Amino acid sequence: MWPLVFALLQGASAASAQPARIVAPSRTITPYDILVAEYQREQGRPVLAAALRADDPSIRLLAFRSVMRSEPARFTTEAAAALDSAPLAVQREAMRVLAFAAPPYSLLSKGPLTRFRDAELRALAYAAYGRTAPGDAAAERVLIEGLRDTSLVARRGVARGLEVWSRRTARAYKVSADALSPMRQAFLDSPDVEVRRFLLPAMTAMGLRDSVVVRTGLADRDEQVRRLSVALGGVWTDDTSPMVRWQALRVAGDCTRAAALVRDSSQHVALLAIDLLGDKKCDAALLLPLVQANAPWLQRAHATVALAKVAPDRAAGPTQALAASPVWQARAWAAQAARILRDTVVLGRLASDRDPNVAIAALTTPAQAYHALSRDHAGLLMRAGNVLRDSALRVPGVERDQVLKQVIAAFDRITRTKPATWRDARMALLNAAAVGPTEYVPWMSSLLTDADTAIAGAAAKRLEALSTTRPLTLRYSPAPFPGEATLSALRDATATIRMRGLGTIRIRLLTEDAPATVHTFVTLAERGDFNGRTLHRVVSSFVLQGGSPGADEYDPATSSFMRDEIGGSHRRGTFGISTRGRDTGDGQMFINLVDNVRLDNDYTVFAETISGLDVIDRIQEGNVIESITIQRASAGAGRSGARR
Repeated sequence: MWPLVFALLQGASAASAQPARIVAPSRTITPYDILVAEYQREQGRPVLAAALRADDPSIRLLAFRSVMRSEPARFTTEAAAALDSAPLAVQREAMRVLAFAAPPYSLLSKGPLTRFRDAELRALAYAAYGRTAPGDAAAERVLIEGLRDTSLVARRGVARGLEVWSRRTARAYKVSADALSPMRQAFLDSPDVEVRRFLLPAMTAMGLRDSVVVRTGLADRDEQVRRLSVALGGVWTDDTSPMVRWQALRVAGDCTRAAALVRDSSQHVALLAIDLLGDKKCDAALLLPLVQANAPWLQRAHATVALAKVAPDRAAGPTQALAASPVWQARAWAAQAARILRDTVVLGRLASDRDPNVAIAALTTPAQAYHALSRDHAGLLMRAGNVLRDSALRVPGVERDQVLKQVIAAFDRITRTKPATWRDARMALLNAAAVGPTEYVPWMSSLLTDADTAIAGAAAKRLEALSTTRPLTLRYSPAPFPGEATLSALRDATATIRMRGLGTIRIRLLTEDAPATVHTFVTLAERGDFNGRTLHRVVSSFVLQGGSPGADEYDPATSSFMRDEIGGSHRRGTFGISTRGRDTGDGQMFINLVDNVRLDNDYTVFAETISGLDVIDRIQEGNVIESITIQRASAGAGRSGARR
């Protein structure tokens, strides 16, 4: 289907260098117009609405696809109407709109789902039922009955719907035994790994603890099914797969098991084992060999924090030694240990560390926060703002008015010199200023026209306590949408990611599913922006995250917020874009270490791994992206990523 987009784009007029435009619905709508309208959100709705009524089925299909990625809840009426008479391909896209809408259109209002002869339509409809309100007994009945569907495609949709529904329902609704029993049997009987992968977390959320299901799952050929079975049963198993061993250690680990795995071949498992030795207050003697100066820094870091929990009197020396490490990540771990030990000397020294992330980990006092206001690192300024807010701008030896002036000065400085995507730091500083004397009022009034709608809205909310006011900036202006030729040149593009000292990862860029996101990623990669940056966040059996110039969650890689392009599924090895809310991607990417389908409908998927999953599995905190090179399918269609 989506190759049709590029075929149509290539047949359209040549790309224009002018900014994307708002197209009048009265004229003929092109595929490119649809993509622009999707990107423009509310401004583009008239174009999308007109495209949904177009005579050309291919235009209607593309319009529903864009609606599904951007604003499905606004077009459920049009999507439901398309199910009655549109061509099958259009019906499928319309059903995807209904499946992604929250809350979904009530499909039962027009009869049972068996009226859809197409199995894929039924699968999408069942998935839609997963997004009904928690406790909807009708949804439960529809999904359970769907387990008897004769089509495997449809049953996959049922299993997907049950996973979503159980996750959303479990805390508010007691699932009936009549529902659990068919789910249990469907898992035991299904030859399809996808069905089994969806049903296991559904049963976990619903509280089913069945020994037969667990035992069957532990013997499954699929490592993700075995991992989910361990989570369901909370049982120990010694498995050949690192992800299964990690899960078993997490849910059923004890001191003996942790001690046996501190040198596991998988670093994910070994580091969790070290952490458990501290969390479970195991014998300190098990940790002492791991904090020696000749041990790898990551092992030393985890072991030092664990030792601080178990034997504070024996952890002071290792903490001081770790605080002197040339590796900044190790010094940040030393700050964690010093917090546990309440070692103010080490914390005081690290709070002024040359690396801002170390300073963040050590910063504990308003005085330290006040001094941090002069540094330009989003994460550090956010931490400083939060500490000063909590102290009500009271810093020993400094007048509150002076603290307020420095907070405002820091806000104004980064507003002038940094991208609008520094929202987190600016918001923290704004909130800090808001607890100060009312001298801030004229300054905060000026923020009502801030380019960032969140900042303008926060200023208005604070000022409402003093007078009636409203933000003047109501719409965020993203970067221009890429031109037609630019998008066409990215069709079937791939990227090669070289991880320093680890190996190479090759990924396929999903330009058909996330065109604007792929364009942004390629732009950053070809500028060399990712080169030398780290994977700063490692959450085993979940995700890796990186690409930030500040090696943290808050320093953005882009100068403007990215638009979400929702639609892909977060399977193991796929790449997504980190956000902190709707349309707030900032170029930081994450990699799914397992199937994370609970992230579907919330985060954009823009690439999938072709090769190098073994490299991904070895990535740990601090590993460095050496370079990212883009390969376009068309010869000479662009330049490769340059090294810095």
